[in-house]
Amino acid sequence: MTNDIDPFHDIRPYNDDEVRPVIDALVNNKELLDVLGRFKFPRAKAFLGPTLNPLIQWALKREFRHVTDVASWQKMISKYMGKMLKRSVSELTYSGLDKLHPGRGYLFISNHRDITIDAALVSYGLDQQGLETARVAIGDNLLQKPYVSDIMRLNKSFVVKRSATGVREKMKAYMDLSTYIDQSVHTGHNIWIAQREGRAKDGIDATDAAVMKMLYMSKKKSGQSYADYINSLHIVPVSIAYEFDPCDKAKACELAALASSGEYVKAKFEDMTSIVKGILGYKGKVHITFGELLEGQFNTPEEIAIAIDSSIAKNYQLHCTNLAAHAMSVGQSHPSEDALQQRFADLTAKQQEYALAMYANPVLRQQQFNEASVDLG
Repeated sequence: MTNDIDPFHDIRPYNDDEVRPVIDALVNNKELLDVLGRFKFPRAKAFLGPTLNPLIQWALKREFRHVTDVASWQKMISKYMGKMLKRSVSELTYSGLDKLHPGRGYLFISNHRDITIDAALVSYGLDQQGLETARVAIGDNLLQKPYVSDIMRLNKSFVVKRSATGVREKMKAYMDLSTYIDQSVHTGHNIWIAQREGRAKDGIDATDAAVMKMLYMSKKKSGQSYADYINSLHIVPVSIAYEFDPCDKAKACELAALASSGEYVKAKFEDMTSIVKGILGYKGKVHITFGELLEGQFNTPEEIAIAIDSSIAKNYQLHCTNLAAHAMSVGQSHPSEDALQQRFADLTAKQQEYALAMYANPVLRQQQFNEASVDLG
């Protein structure tokens, strides 16, 4: 298939007819087998080395033997997702899913706290409701290994080329992304993107207007107004609220380092460590709210960004950790403050400040937007 026929060949998820060849290549990928061995059987791998690979390969072939298309791949992933949630989540709840219509393509724009679990929970909820799972935007900075890219694209991820350098290359990357999202939504497919590039490590869920500007790029010369086009995308803001963030201490350390020295250098494989910790780490209660469909006269990227921010903040389900952190920040007591103090006891005083602010900020954001609504009313 040529690039002319398939203009999104290098960023789109894999099609059904590509699934089996990609899986066959994965089970023969020595680097992947080594990584799985070190992760799943660290002691045996350290002792046996590469001789353990044939056993891992046999297990993968057995697991993948019935996977023939995207649906069967996601069915397998959903099974493991369910097991993971039982171990790492005490209570998972959703609201707003009943307002979504089967067969309609939506653009879900959510806050961003975890590298992979945010989007996974959105699609998990959609699937449980009998709706189509979402095509998920993922930055190419997380796809440095070809086998990682293959695994993500098998699971309906499409690539955001953040590594693009020159002006022309960046413009093409943004145009391709805008066009792909446009075509997906308007042919009945769901899309998930984060409201901003990178996780909101400080707990402040703010939409980047540049992302909202990117959405319109593919239609800028069409004559269609920004407001009409934005309404046609069926944007639904999604609020994802974790009682506990498995990566909270790591985020606090990074923010404190940035504040003190002006820079933070990631350790080798730090992103992969964060992914694993986010998946397996304890999250407590988790609630995902699918907000109201955004409809109105949004004439600029800034206007739609504010509407998304308002929806995410107001629909964010505050947990005891949020309320305790906020109470502590204003000198009040809360029944859960001892648990938070114990959780962050091994951090420095400055790091603790950032860790508590991370949990307190959603409370402040909700108060601010609720007050703004009252003033407007």
